[in-house]
Amino acid sequence: MCGCMTDELRNFLELNLPKVKEGKKPKFSLGVAEHKIGSHIFQVTKIPCQSNEFVHELLRGVQLHFDRVYQGPKACGLGKSPRLGLGSSYSMGQEWYSWHFPELGKSVTDNYRYAKVAKSIEDKSRLSEDRLPDLTDIVGDEDKAKEIIEAAKASMGQDFSLADLDIVQQFAERLAGLSDYRKGICDFLVTKMNDIAPILASLIGVVVGARLISHAGSLTNLAKCPSSTLQIPGSDNSQL
Repeated sequence: MCGCMTDELRNFLELNLPKVKEGKKPKFSLGVAEHKIGSHIFQVTKIPCQSNEFVHELLRGVQLHFDRVYQGPKACGLGKSPRLGLGSSYSMGQEWYSWHFPELGKSVTDNYRYAKVAKSIEDKSRLSEDRLPDLTDIVGDEDKAKEIIEAAKASMGQDFSLADLDIVQQFAERLAGLSDYRKGICDFLVTKMNDIAPILASLIGVVVGARLISHAGSLTNLAKCPSSTLQIPGSDNSQL
């Protein structure tokens, strides 16, 4: 962060910490990992910060035990939670941008392409025929790209402030990046499964086969399991 506090961090601190009144000494302090960022936070918000050995040990403890304490979706590439999280993010991004350009959802129904188009368009009022080649590359259809441009000219959506538009664009860019990352992982999984267990992948599919191998610990352990053992994870965890 180069020792500087971002606007997002400032908003987060102001929403979640008590407001510091002038002339009164606050009864709390904020632990930070770096002294520079603490100085900048205090300069802007008057929130007292400290960066010492105790804070560093506390942060190390949080990092060490985060997976055990955290109650949210697990960071498992083969589970359902990441897919559900990405789907919810798609819906959220489309809901946000639809305030600005509601007609876009009728022209672009694919979530990934919607995020790419929203990132490319940015402000609909500046969308012109010059952007036709870029939109055509994204949607794969020149007529569809022309339809988007015409819809932007007659759009009933409200104007966004520069700050709101910047947030939505960053979110759309992040969604597109996560989609590309997920596609890369899926391609890697298909390649690996076809290399180490092609028969298993052909019988029950790449994803289910990978889940079974992950549950057993290795392909060798899975091969040693009786059929009754394979039925248990399938019925209990909805893997089969």
